[in-house]
Amino acid sequence: MTPADLSRTVLRAVRRAIDADELRAVAPAAVGIRVPPHPGSGDYATEVALRLAKESGRPAREVAELLRRRLVREPGIARVDIAGPGFLNITLAGAPHARLVQDVLARRTDSEPLPLHPSDELVRRLGSDAARWSLVSPPGLDRGLLLVQREANPLFRVRYAHSRCRALLRNAHDLGFGPSVADGGEGTEGTDGPDLFGAGSGPLISGLADHPRIVAARDPERLARALERLADAFLRWQTSCPTLPRGDEKPSVVHRARLALAEATGTVLADGLHQLGITAPAHL
Repeated sequence: MTPADLSRTVLRAVRRAIDADELRAVAPAAVGIRVPPHPGSGDYATEVALRLAKESGRPAREVAELLRRRLVREPGIARVDIAGPGFLNITLAGAPHARLVQDVLARRTDSEPLPLHPSDELVRRLGSDAARWSLVSPPGLDRGLLLVQREANPLFRVRYAHSRCRALLRNAHDLGFGPSVADGGEGTEGTDGPDLFGAGSGPLISGLADHPRIVAARDPERLARALERLADAFLRWQTSCPTLPRGDEKPSVVHRARLALAEATGTVLADGLHQLGITAPAHL
């Protein structure tokens, strides 16, 4: 079950509760799903019960319990817990984060470019890529910064993260292995998330899961900020979670899975840059 599948499943539970007159509210058009920020809080979380509580006039935890009872009966959902004021923390059966990476790699479709039209003067001054990024930059950003290859340049960080993803794939190929991730099975012992991808993978997984929702919004500035967060999450993760074998170490299931996560990240970064009309170089 992908995040999009889970969103539809939760929305279906909300609508059924409303149809059964268990909940007096108007069903939202969509349900937001995110990866919890802290390990041990389920695979995904939603605050839909808090939204419905305001409309129905009922306590949020009461609405959450009503939805929890319905969700635990859904195929693919192993457990649902209520946290805090009424968040639903959902644990899926199997290895959902591995399936998320598989889904990203299976899609490989380019999203439609967004309408960004920098002036000719701006293009002459900055070049096409930096000129386009400047249009989605926060007010007050020194546009000259977009021309330098340093960490303070958000465009450089996004493109550098993409090039690092591609470099890891090239280096792994030279070592004789490629990306591969399975949702359980021989060698993985059903591991997922931190066990398979490393303890720092949470924000990276969250960014990948959120990409379809960001794309659907068709908001260039929102997309640019999401790409920055994903790039920063990747650069932190690849520092703390080795993707390639070291020394005489042989490539393992974990190495292949982390390489798949890197490839999925590069795919999403390239797609986002393409939507902004910006090149995604394999070498930088």
